[in-house]
Amino acid sequence: MPKNPPPNLSDSERIQAGQRAIAARRDRASMKIDIANRTKTIFDAINDPRQGIQRMRVSELLAAVPGVGTRRTFLLMEKLKISEGRRIGGLGPNQIAALREEFILNKLEPGVGSLIVMSGPGGVGKSTITNHLRDNPSIWVSVSATTRQPRENEREGIDYFFLTDEKFDQMIAADKFLEWAEFAGNRYGTPREPVEHARNLGKNVLLEIEIAGARQVRSKSPESVLVFISPPSWEELVNRLENRGTDSPERRAARLALAEEEMAAAGDFDHILVNHSVEGVAEQLLSLASAKRH
Repeated sequence: MPKNPPPNLSDSERIQAGQRAIAARRDRASMKIDIANRTKTIFDAINDPRQGIQRMRVSELLAAVPGVGTRRTFLLMEKLKISEGRRIGGLGPNQIAALREEFILNKLEPGVGSLIVMSGPGGVGKSTITNHLRDNPSIWVSVSATTRQPRENEREGIDYFFLTDEKFDQMIAADKFLEWAEFAGNRYGTPREPVEHARNLGKNVLLEIEIAGARQVRSKSPESVLVFISPPSWEELVNRLENRGTDSPERRAARLALAEEEMAAAGDFDHILVNHSVEGVAEQLLSLASAKRH
């Protein structure tokens, strides 16, 4: 008697399982055709969340790339120490990075994604721009880590990675942040590994961070593109900050003083985009990411 007997499925469950298997095969076949026709890359497949794609063997994926084939696939997987039975969903970050490097050297795939660092004064609309771009498939929005407690509507891994002070200290010691800073008694930082992983998948990455953090990123990633978001006028920014109903007069005064300092830093950035409209700034950011990548 086998140790793990097959599950006892009802007729309807068997039909549903069969339909899922057919859909998965169809997804894999479609992906291989797209790769063969160069309308998609292997990194589109690696980044595809569908279970049917994630269950595809890596060897099957690589063999679909024009110019690779079965023999070269075998040699490539042996060189990169990827086991014959490895499936896409089982690839680790180091293996994906190694594939990226190998494919760039052989001119089989485009390079890593761009790193766009967006900053500007408080109240200029950075968060609104970020939320507008969050569902755009051509860009990946980085998630910051923080030591503060989550608010009621915040979700782990989506709004922030919520870390203990001890874990944050460990990540600083291991140089696992692209940047970090302390604000109002809590610390905030950009984890390096998810950003590098997304870029190795070919994704353009957007960081929405403070000006001091943008400078830190530039020192660690000189290829990054620093973008300063400016208000249409100083008067409009003042109106936005003064109309925040949750701030005390003292807090509003502090925000205005900080905004004045932040506006003075615009010259340190590669590009200055005036936020006349969220859609317009978002389009310009996408254009900058695409231009830097190519």
